Amino acid sequence: MNIDSYLKKDYITNLLETEEKRISGRELEEVRPLTIIKGYVADKACGSAYVKLGDTEVLAGITMTVGEPYPDSPTSGVMSTSVEFRPIAHPAFESGPPREDAIEVARVIDRGIRESKCIDFDKLYIQEDKVWMVNIDIHILNHSGNLIDAGGYAAIAALLNTQVPKFDGTKIVRGEWDRKLEIECTPVPFTFSKIGSKIILDTDMDEEYAQDARLTVTTTDTLNAMQKGGVGAFKPDEVKALVKKAFEMSGTIRSQLEA
Repeated sequence: MNIDSYLKKDYITNLLETEEKRISGRELEEVRPLTIIKGYVADKACGSAYVKLGDTEVLAGITMTVGEPYPDSPTSGVMSTSVEFRPIAHPAFESGPPREDAIEVARVIDRGIRESKCIDFDKLYIQEDKVWMVNIDIHILNHSGNLIDAGGYAAIAALLNTQVPKFDGTKIVRGEWDRKLEIECTPVPFTFSKIGSKIILDTDMDEEYAQDARLTVTTTDTLNAMQKGGVGAFKPDEVKALVKKAFEMSGTIRSQLEA
């Protein structure tokens, strides 16, 4: 972190601590404007969605392939999630193997979706030693903060847009669809960040430099997953309050995802 970032961190922290204000003018729990476009690359994926959260832009694509199940679940399908930080998205992003933070973002998104049980993996069984594999590929197009929520919304919207290809017993019939992928529920992640003693929702890029810790809470009609990041800590009462807030606010985002 350079001297400008340190100065900005101090300014953001002091503004929150002394006046409970954010540099953007947003309320502490105010989410930036959210745009969701499903079927964004309909000709290149089984499902897709473009999401813009403030100035953060993310594209998610779903591919369905046929593969072997895991030995301990021979009649269940498989899901994998990957995140790519494209160099055009931020000056710090470079081409090459996945960065450590990209892997972390992918794991948090994957866990929220997986633990919600929005995909019934038993319904992805085809025949002995063959199951459908759901591959979620998330591409960061512009990084302006809160990649976990933006990427999570894009992944879920893309799943809701996904169709299962036809399979003739030996190969996938490209361009022909068997059915829509069944999604049982719509998990919604919210990432809260602690800066000093204050907690805010949906950080922008400058606020991420200032955050001490973050907590991602994913909910449906129940609590699905929580994941903490950063070196700071949340008090037990703070965690309870954030879980309650995630439930209260999830309906608005869920209606946009399901539209």
